[in-house]
Amino acid sequence: MSGSFANEDVMEEYLSALLTEDTPAKPVKEEDPVQKQSVAKLLETVRPDIAEPAPVKSPEPKPAPVIEKPVEIMQKPVVAPPPPVVEKVQEVKPLVQTQAGDEQPPVEVDDSRVITGNFQSLFFNVAGLTLAVPLTELGGIHNLEEPGSLFGKPDWFMGVMLHREEKLNVVDTAKWVMPEKCNEILEDSLKYQYLIMLGDSGWGLACEELVNTVTLQSDDVKWRDVGGKRPWLAGMVKEKMCAMLDVKRLVAMLNSGLGSND
Repeated sequence: MSGSFANEDVMEEYLSALLTEDTPAKPVKEEDPVQKQSVAKLLETVRPDIAEPAPVKSPEPKPAPVIEKPVEIMQKPVVAPPPPVVEKVQEVKPLVQTQAGDEQPPVEVDDSRVITGNFQSLFFNVAGLTLAVPLTELGGIHNLEEPGSLFGKPDWFMGVMLHREEKLNVVDTAKWVMPEKCNEILEDSLKYQYLIMLGDSGWGLACEELVNTVTLQSDDVKWRDVGGKRPWLAGMVKEKMCAMLDVKRLVAMLNSGLGSND
């Protein structure tokens, strides 16, 4: 539409210029010489009366004009209107309405489990399941030796392993992570070789195979919100389709004697 309007303006200016151009004057026909002679004869027969010129009176001096001083018009100064006053509106967070009708502040989500930037993680396998633990939360890796069993402990607790006069609590990872799938056939097929230590705690996860160490970015993990089931699960590594462990919450559950579904 803007192009059509521009073309219309140009055409309008062009047409108006054509209409306002000066029309060329028509050529004047030269007078007939015969007509010129007859006109000259008529002028000769006419004798104009020459009247004496009237005496010229000297003009009387005109009085000097009175120049009045211009009246100064006082203009009122233009005062700009004051800027509008913008009131700051304080944002009010909505309150959560409980069943009893009492108003409580909203629960803030703790996102401390989210790791920003680049970080390295260790991937290991247990009963066909791949798990990942950040290297910053890794307390060490040991060759698994036969642990000493203790009575009155959960079935996922394999026992205590001595390592340089240090007692390490060994967790049957398959029974702890997926107790509903850990039947006799799966138990007989497990071949634990390593112990993955969790931070500076005395807890270690038994694993069958060490996969590799991978550098991840924060966007590579679909982080879970705190709360709900499986608080030990920090998120899922998108490309690897494996579980990222939340070591702090996992250790807290083990210290309380809780399983993955408790």
